[in-house]
Amino acid sequence: MAGLSDAEIWRPLFIGIGLSALLFGGFKARAFVICLVLSLLIASLVTSVLKSAVDRRRPKHVETVRMVQLQGAHPKFLTLFKKPTIRFSDSSDRRRSGPSFPSGHMVTNTIIAVFCMFFYRRRGWLYWFVAAAVGYSRIYLGAHWPSDIVASFFLGLGESLFLLALFESVWRIAGRKRIPQLFAQHPSLILGQVHDSSDSQVENSPRHESDASTLRHTR
Repeated sequence: MAGLSDAEIWRPLFIGIGLSALLFGGFKARAFVICLVLSLLIASLVTSVLKSAVDRRRPKHVETVRMVQLQGAHPKFLTLFKKPTIRFSDSSDRRRSGPSFPSGHMVTNTIIAVFCMFFYRRRGWLYWFVAAAVGYSRIYLGAHWPSDIVASFFLGLGESLFLLALFESVWRIAGRKRIPQLFAQHPSLILGQVHDSSDSQVENSPRHESDASTLRHTR
């Protein structure tokens, strides 16, 4: 749970995937990364403002809860192969970390899951398992109340749907004016490429059918 919840362990992996998509991916992959990064930056600002406004204390701030601490390692992911330290929170933990609500981990992973689902459909929804596991890990580690995780899920869901709609509207307005040729191939950020229908029109045209009939009679 501690390893799953530690963002520093997984950040290099996500950065590597994002850079690979930008350098080697197609339109959809690049649109996915750019929109997702912008959404996460906006969501982090909203989360920071809400944390300061609500100022809710974490479970480990007010109760004695189980604490799982990972050992130091470089690179960070090597800590997964070391035995963690398990203890119970005490007075020294009451001043550590910021407010409890909302959960930045849950908001972030909910947004990623929504974007994966909309951009990659059948495979994208699998990220919801990751989001659910991360949310549970925050409760398991005493970092958040269950209500924090549930409310943060809906917050992330609302933010992601709003931003997706916003990006789609901006693309349909700006893309049509600024880069019409690219927009003609990709009129939507999330619906995929529009294939040229001229070939199918030729195949279905009366002349094509007449030529095909003549060829059959000749044979």
